Amino acid sequence: MKMEKLYTFLLFSLLLAVASFQVRSLTLTPSLNDDVLGLIVFKADIQDPTLKLSTWKEDDDTPCNWNGVKCNPRLNRVTELLDGFSLSGRVGRGLLQLKFLRKLSLAKNNLSGTISPSLVNLESLRIIDLSENSVSGFIPDDSFKQCGALKSVYLANNIFSDKIPGTLGSCATLVNIDLSDLGFEWFEVPDEIGSRLLLRSIDFSWNSFSGPVPQTMQKLSLCSYLNLSMNSFSGDFPEWFGEMESLESLDLSVNNFSGQVPDSIGKLKSLKVLNFSANGLIESLPASMENNVDLLALNFSQNLMTGELPGWIFNSENKVGANMDNVNSISLGPSLQKIQVLDLSQNLFSGVLSFDTGALSSLKLLNLSRNSLVGPIPGTIGELTALDVLDLSRNQLNGSIPTEIGGACSLKDLRLNANILNGKIPTSIENCTFLRIISHNKLSSPIPAEIGKLSNLENVDLSFNSLTGTLPKQLANLPHLLSFNISHNNLRGELPAGIFFNTISPTAVSGNPLLCGSAVNKSCPAVLPKPIVLNPNTTADSISGELPPNVGHKRIVLSISALIAIGAAAFIVVGVIAITVLNLRVKSSTSRSAAPLTFSAGEEFSRSPTTDANSGKLVMFSGEPDISTGAHALLNKDCELGRGGFGAVYRTVLQDGRTVAIKKLTVSSLVKSQEEFKREVKKLGKISHPNLVALEGYYWTPSLQLLISEFVSGGSLHKHLHEGSSGNYLSWHDRFRIILGTAKSLAHLHQLNIIHYNIKSSNVLIDGSGEPKLGDFGLARLLPMLDRYVLSSKIQSALGYMAPEFACRTVKITEKCDVYGFGVLVMEVVTGKRPVEYMEDDVVVLCDMVRGALEEGRVEECVDGRLQGKFPVEEAIPVMKLGLICTSQVPSNRPYMGEVIKILELIRCPSEGQEDSG
Repeated sequence: MKMEKLYTFLLFSLLLAVASFQVRSLTLTPSLNDDVLGLIVFKADIQDPTLKLSTWKEDDDTPCNWNGVKCNPRLNRVTELLDGFSLSGRVGRGLLQLKFLRKLSLAKNNLSGTISPSLVNLESLRIIDLSENSVSGFIPDDSFKQCGALKSVYLANNIFSDKIPGTLGSCATLVNIDLSDLGFEWFEVPDEIGSRLLLRSIDFSWNSFSGPVPQTMQKLSLCSYLNLSMNSFSGDFPEWFGEMESLESLDLSVNNFSGQVPDSIGKLKSLKVLNFSANGLIESLPASMENNVDLLALNFSQNLMTGELPGWIFNSENKVGANMDNVNSISLGPSLQKIQVLDLSQNLFSGVLSFDTGALSSLKLLNLSRNSLVGPIPGTIGELTALDVLDLSRNQLNGSIPTEIGGACSLKDLRLNANILNGKIPTSIENCTFLRIISHNKLSSPIPAEIGKLSNLENVDLSFNSLTGTLPKQLANLPHLLSFNISHNNLRGELPAGIFFNTISPTAVSGNPLLCGSAVNKSCPAVLPKPIVLNPNTTADSISGELPPNVGHKRIVLSISALIAIGAAAFIVVGVIAITVLNLRVKSSTSRSAAPLTFSAGEEFSRSPTTDANSGKLVMFSGEPDISTGAHALLNKDCELGRGGFGAVYRTVLQDGRTVAIKKLTVSSLVKSQEEFKREVKKLGKISHPNLVALEGYYWTPSLQLLISEFVSGGSLHKHLHEGSSGNYLSWHDRFRIILGTAKSLAHLHQLNIIHYNIKSSNVLIDGSGEPKLGDFGLARLLPMLDRYVLSSKIQSALGYMAPEFACRTVKITEKCDVYGFGVLVMEVVTGKRPVEYMEDDVVVLCDMVRGALEEGRVEECVDGRLQGKFPVEEAIPVMKLGLICTSQVPSNRPYMGEVIKILELIRCPSEGQEDSG
């Protein structure tokens, strides 16, 4: 009924316009009905949930007072249509009525449909911005055939198909063009783009363009911004880039370029931002680049560059150290006076590191990690007073951390891990009051109390060093501490007081046998006052220093408290002796039975040794501690952590105080022979990754198989998402970290040719630092009789995570089935909803819900309501879109997990590239 009224109104308006044409043509004021008519027709195809278009009334004589509309005050005609109204629906033909429209800006809505060529070819149109919508279909070849005076085209982040229309090259007036993230696949950029000599800004990033970059682009002498990142461009690095003399920002990252960086780059005197990361570039950077004196950011990370650090940045001098024959020393030269970001990480650079920092007062980020640099860290590092981030991790640096580092008072992130540094942590670090993250390796001596003054500290990793002494009590004063890893050192004594250290993960303090406290499940020895001993015959004189007359008899009378203390001590001594005797008998009996530690298969766990043929031996990869004191816990339902398709998991405590998780497999008929089981489980035990649950041992008999894993204290992701209280929920920062960490764990497994098969939120555990750890991997190696049908029946709890190829025998099962499950997990983490939810009369599948919301422009509404707007939309929506891509029905359309990690890192830090987080 509404549509009939609307059409009646439109017909009436059209007839009225024709009937009054003669009258209106006699005046100088043009007809406003065309604009009203066009905008009302446009509104008819639009959903407006926030009522931003409520001022658009069909009875108005003019739209110039409508929300989002701007008019030329002289002509009283619509010239601008503005964006940001959360609209959805289709871009209809009503806009064609706006004959004086100069700027059409409908960005950041959820509009769909296709673009009419007539809209682009409006004679008056100067700017068209439809970026960040859901406009689909293809861009017709004739879209830009008669583009009039069009200067700026922004169509980024839509879902177009096909290719860039060749007629784009016929727009002689084009100045700015952004066609990034459009889904263009495997097409080359048209050569005609180089004939638009007025172009100043070009963005073709986040597509799948292949082949070489068109050489005609060298003619674009006015172009100041060129972004071709995240594509598949290949071939040697083009020499002709140096001819684009106006370039200020050049981004060719994440492509397949090879060869050397040409000398011609040095011609770009106006260059400010240069990003060539994640390609296949070799050798080093040319010396001609010292002419790029206006550089603010330089990123050549993740390439194959070799030799010494580039001399025009690190001015080479032949300084041969006593133990470093034939190795050049490196010192920072004066070329980069304005540089703020310098990233040469993940290459093959070598040489001794030294800094001449006088010309680098503006440097905020320096990342030289994952190279082969040697020698000590020079003290002149302290002269970088503006430095926020210093990452020298994963090199071969030695010596101690210089005390001068305290001069870098702006440091927020210090990463020196995976080197061979030794010595002390300098107390001068207290001057780095903004420090949030600190990471070291191979250090000794106590942790200085001055670290307790770094009130902004959030993450500390001092693991795998040789630190000694007790932990400073001042650490309890750090209000923002999120993680504190001191595992595998020689620390002793009690953990600091406070909520954080009372709840710290046991893995974060493990490997320090002399530490005590609840986190290590070891009580600290009580410090009792010495008993008071008094002589009742003592006089005031004796107290004043004179000996009593009966001192020769040595008569001492004990107080009541002293007697109680002695009695308690005697009782403890007797108990210790009795326990020692019992232990000796047990050990003697065990040794006579010729079985170091055995469990009866019939009774599952027996304290008594047996020589039964069905008995087995517990094997721990780090030794064979006696767990008989905790074995009875497996028979106690209170210690059960959960059950899955392949067995139950229990928590138990080893005699050495370690807490472990034991999975009791209930698929005995599918288990390999003992030798095969042993061989495969030992392979799994060697897998080490910070985001994977470590396998610590196993137990095998023909009828009972156990897997011993590290115990992760924080519980499962499923529990945090679906069983927590409304006031205790994961923040967006936590959720993103869980998604990225899980992606890294899967990528590591896939590198080892291991398919997980069972991705779900209950298999992602959260440690005390908030880091995810993926468990339950490798079952396919242990259970060779598993096929897709056994898996489908066993993993009922994974309903909603299973890739569609499990239902088809003819489709090969690959790591892409893990990618599908990961995609579902991503959407579960962002939305807080289960993969499948059963309503009273309906079943809601999470993938379908998010996909439908995306098509309708409501994807932001899918984010977990408990976040209450406390999340960055620019991260949440791309993450959900990535989840949908991972759940493509066709396995080949899903990305590899390595690609997923790159995309996530770019989503989190689009301006900083791929920051090393490992």
